[in-house]
Amino acid sequence: MGNSIQMVDLQGQYQRLKNEIDCAVNSVLESAHYINGTEVQNFSANLSQYLGVKYVIPVANGTDALQIALMALGIGPGDEVITPDFTFIATVEAVALLGATPVLIDVNPADFNIDTEQIERLITKQTKAIIPVHLFGQCSNMDAIMNIARKYNIFVIEDTAQATGAFYNGSQFQGMAGTVGDIGTTSFFPSKNLGCYGDGGAIFTNCDMLAKKLKMIANHGSTVKYYHETIGVNSRLDTLQAAILDVKLKHLDDFNLRRQRAAEFYDRAFQNHPKLKIPARNSKSTHIFHQYTLTVPEGENLKLQQELKEKGIPSMIYYPVPIHQQKAFNQKSEQISQFPVSEMLSKCVISLPMHTELTFEQQSKIVNEVIRYFETR
Repeated sequence: MGNSIQMVDLQGQYQRLKNEIDCAVNSVLESAHYINGTEVQNFSANLSQYLGVKYVIPVANGTDALQIALMALGIGPGDEVITPDFTFIATVEAVALLGATPVLIDVNPADFNIDTEQIERLITKQTKAIIPVHLFGQCSNMDAIMNIARKYNIFVIEDTAQATGAFYNGSQFQGMAGTVGDIGTTSFFPSKNLGCYGDGGAIFTNCDMLAKKLKMIANHGSTVKYYHETIGVNSRLDTLQAAILDVKLKHLDDFNLRRQRAAEFYDRAFQNHPKLKIPARNSKSTHIFHQYTLTVPEGENLKLQQELKEKGIPSMIYYPVPIHQQKAFNQKSEQISQFPVSEMLSKCVISLPMHTELTFEQQSKIVNEVIRYFETR
């Protein structure tokens, strides 16, 4: 790709890690153990140690991870699950696929994570779980969420697809993202901070009983081959992807540090601009910047995106349509709330290039073009 600016530069990162990754891939090719090879167990053990969690169950993708987590908790028709309105559809999709009811909740305008002050009024006798989404790279307010969950005896499933490697340091609860609640889930989609070269995901838990259920459900409901105790699914991380992830896990802290430095560059350029709001930092969580998301005046995000595109600069709008406005869900979710923040954000957010290979020259061009756009407005 040369010096062109990428939203996520996976080619540049691969070239930097080429020798390590090629060696890991070649080892799998030579062994021909493509399913459940030793690399899967090694990666699971190493990620478990990194996160400080007892069990890591690798699966095929992040959506499967969510669905299997819900299945292990027995969630299905008649049950309600509280989850944010401003998120990728997979979080809510997994709930609906099992016949349960997603109960949507608005997000905090500061950090875009679930608005914990609204949770209690949405809890009913049918509420079985809360799924906080650690959006864009930092944790939700897990102190508040865990206290509410304990008060009402409901489960917490952390969707940490965008925050693997972030650390939550609350006054009552501490731990790596995905390890504070009953179950954590993540995705290893290539663009993630810890991403593979295809699809992949994982589930985390410290509970022995849940770990056994999760493993069994992910393996056709079986613990002994050809003997099936429950209805399950076929969801596994293949050996090639595990080998790649095990290499990249060793570099994850460096990946996150590089993203944090890139975010600081953006912050310095934009923090005093009257029309730009830089990402807020949650004092209880580290921010690993899966995305660097600016808030601009309403309606300017699409126009700015087009202007940047014409200058050779990619950008993304996460998310242009809140879940409650999606055709797939406007009749399927329990809408007893209003969503002014989610609706506002969909018209005001824009995410700039954010990855481990950004250069000073590239970021300088990006910030100059963003500022130039607003000079005439």
